[in-house]
Amino acid sequence: MTIIKGNQPSEESAAPAVGGASSDAGGSGGSEARDPRVSAMTLSGLLALILGVTAAVLPVPYVVESPGPTFNTLGTDNGKPVISITGRETYPARGNLNLTTVYVDGGPNGPVSVFEAFAAWLDGSKAVYPQELIFPTGVTKEQSQQESAVAMTTSQENAVASALKELKIPFGQKLEVAQLSEGSASSGKLKPGDVFTSINGKPITSLAVVQDELAAGKGRPATIVVDRDGKPVTETVTPARSDSGRFILGVLLKYRFTFPLDVKISLEKVGGPSAGLMFALGIIDTVTPGDLTGGKHIAGTGTISPDGVVGPIGGVAVKMHGARADGATMFLAPAANCAEVAGNVPDGLQVVKVENLDEAKRAVELAASGGDTSGLPACANN
Repeated sequence: MTIIKGNQPSEESAAPAVGGASSDAGGSGGSEARDPRVSAMTLSGLLALILGVTAAVLPVPYVVESPGPTFNTLGTDNGKPVISITGRETYPARGNLNLTTVYVDGGPNGPVSVFEAFAAWLDGSKAVYPQELIFPTGVTKEQSQQESAVAMTTSQENAVASALKELKIPFGQKLEVAQLSEGSASSGKLKPGDVFTSINGKPITSLAVVQDELAAGKGRPATIVVDRDGKPVTETVTPARSDSGRFILGVLLKYRFTFPLDVKISLEKVGGPSAGLMFALGIIDTVTPGDLTGGKHIAGTGTISPDGVVGPIGGVAVKMHGARADGATMFLAPAANCAEVAGNVPDGLQVVKVENLDEAKRAVELAASGGDTSGLPACANN
């Protein structure tokens, strides 16, 4: 904030002469009459200043995103390896596979003022959004942090699964009912904790099996076998049609994994699902000989599914600026975020759009080899 200081006019009055003598009407002595227009202008100026300052500090319903720190998944945080693995041989790696973060002001994290929102809007490295686009109405700071922590844990598990699948290392994977949606087609039939075994006689090895079978059935009842408290239970559920036209069971499913190794990720005060892609690449580099990056500085973002699908995230434009400021020369961005990437790429940063873990790994390997990366997929008008 810039404060302009000016000379405030003096309004002193001359004291009458001792003895009570006063000057005559035509003389120069005595007190000068105040100009009422000057007083009015001064008062108006003070009121305008007060109103301006008040408006600048009043909270507004906007959220400001600014670049946060980046973390090398091959490095350390507070003296601890970001990724540590036991149960399998590991290899030291050079280079950077940096996950990117965003500072979020506004919403449950505390209000932003008009001045702060306007200043951020003028700053090309920051982004301003209406609050309702980022946070659900009424969500508290504690709820937001809890959801972020759960998403972080899920992203880590998915990262391990996708990395092992990319490396063709077997692991156990089951689908468990986490909860039922309101008015669910499965109400009274499926319960939280049920582990899916088969659907219409087909073994359920992934969520895709369930989705494909429901799509093929086009609304016909589906026979589902679940493991409930160690016993097989068979239920017939008629799927409902969602607003998007898909046939659904009305249950929220989560994966239950059994991994042949133990992966511990140490990263303080960072939440959300968007580090999944970079965690997966870091795990791959850690358990394979050599350097995946060839010593290059690569950053990125994106959710990851157990099947290796890279999903969209928020704040990608801001994250690109943070990555470049920390020295990255290549940035891996989800293909679904291309609309936000185009036109926002900082100078000196090559952005590669990726749809899955295999594409991301191949892009890193090409950069590591010193090959020509100009032909890698990019968002329009990068």
